[in-house]
Amino acid sequence: MRFSGKLIGAVLGFVFSRGSWAGLLIGAFIGHTFDRRATRHHPVDVIRSTVAMQSQFSRAVFLIMGKLAKADAPVNEKELEAARQMMSALRLSEIQRQEAMALFSEGKQADFQMLPQLLALKEAIGRRAALGHFFIEMQLSVALVDGPMNAAEQAVLADVCEALSISTLVFNTIHRRVTAQFAFQKFHAQQKRGGATDALAQAYGVIGVSAESTDSEVKKAYRKLMSEHHPDKLVANGLPPEMENIAKEKSQEIQHAYSLIRKSRKTE
Repeated sequence: MRFSGKLIGAVLGFVFSRGSWAGLLIGAFIGHTFDRRATRHHPVDVIRSTVAMQSQFSRAVFLIMGKLAKADAPVNEKELEAARQMMSALRLSEIQRQEAMALFSEGKQADFQMLPQLLALKEAIGRRAALGHFFIEMQLSVALVDGPMNAAEQAVLADVCEALSISTLVFNTIHRRVTAQFAFQKFHAQQKRGGATDALAQAYGVIGVSAESTDSEVKKAYRKLMSEHHPDKLVANGLPPEMENIAKEKSQEIQHAYSLIRKSRKTE
């Protein structure tokens, strides 16, 4: 039990009321209110909340990935491989990888109900919108691996966004950016002759702007993206530590795209 707030409040109330017992009682009450508020944010409670958030986030990631993969009916091998690659990027232990695959398989079941999982995730995320957006990015990174989404996949993600209170406008923005990231990665990896122009167009897409955007607009969009995707910030907000590597990769892609845009504008 905490007494510091009550004691300090009582003393200050007694002093400022010039020895009034009423002042002492009012001060003690104010101190008690302070103690209750401080207790709500006790470090132990914060740690427990963060661990619960990370656990629910990880669980939902693989369950919904399984649901999306099943939407292709039958499951597309490219999506399975993308899920495995993500598990590899997360550097999961063998036990963690088996658990992730079990969740993925559970999500593929015809009787799987994703709404309870999503509502639990929404409650855990709270007002940390960046985590919800990152969750959608992770789902899209698997859903888009075999090309544009089909109607069934779009329906699943529409339900996910509705459950997480993510607007259609926000989803479409994320969708365009992730699509551009796929294309940007492809051009960067292949390094085809004459592909620089296409790569630059995709770089603008990664940042979420166009070639007609001003330098100021490009810079503003870049800074906003980096703020949302900063690994340390995401982990501090509840992203599971094992997913930090994926956040780092995404932030590096954003930096690379921005660097290409800046370089092209300096040479114009």
